[in-house]
Amino acid sequence: MKRVLTAEWLDTDAGTPAEVAASLSDLRDINRRFGGIATTEGLIARVVRELNTRSLSLLEVAAGAGDVSRTVGQRFKRRGIQLQVTLLDRALSHLNHGNGQEPENGTPAVVGDALALPFREESFDVVSCNLFSHHLLPEEVVQFVDEGLRVSRTAVLINDLVRHPLHLTLIYAAMPLFQSRITRHDAVASLRRAYTVEEMRGLLQQTTAARVEIERHYLYRMGALAWK
Repeated sequence: MKRVLTAEWLDTDAGTPAEVAASLSDLRDINRRFGGIATTEGLIARVVRELNTRSLSLLEVAAGAGDVSRTVGQRFKRRGIQLQVTLLDRALSHLNHGNGQEPENGTPAVVGDALALPFREESFDVVSCNLFSHHLLPEEVVQFVDEGLRVSRTAVLINDLVRHPLHLTLIYAAMPLFQSRITRHDAVASLRRAYTVEEMRGLLQQTTAARVEIERHYLYRMGALAWK
């Protein structure tokens, strides 16, 4: 299945505030039901074991309102591990779900460019992203990971879709679950833009990472770690 670049409507806020909010709500459900939260949780757990730590600072890029990191943080808190999260997104409307409210629990939130992160070197233990890397061209994936490695002390975490014909079939089957027309369009566009595990491995090997780990997860998710 060839990679096809199709514009995603949420990228350009191509909808009313209510439609954008509904699409972001759909994304929250997708991450909860179809392995997004579990994949990020597994990646962070891998870093926690590597560092043997009870506290971890994390920059979540293309974070939206931070639903994934917030849920993962709550799960780690029950294990006695503190996850200190900062959110970054290109659009304020994504950070606040378009409702004019700040992200919950006073989580620090920054509007910024993922390819030129507005932070000093080694500002965070890890940099993480969920359903973001497929938005990037191959050379931009390399640029983003190198930027993430610059501002992290340990690793860059990538949680994203795996492009596969059967995955596309599953997305069409899930269409009745989506509230927003934006989601119905973007779900297909995202899958067509997504990388295979082999493609992602090849891109990460072009970065400054000291080593790379990639695993397949539930329902055609991949979890990648680029270690500093």
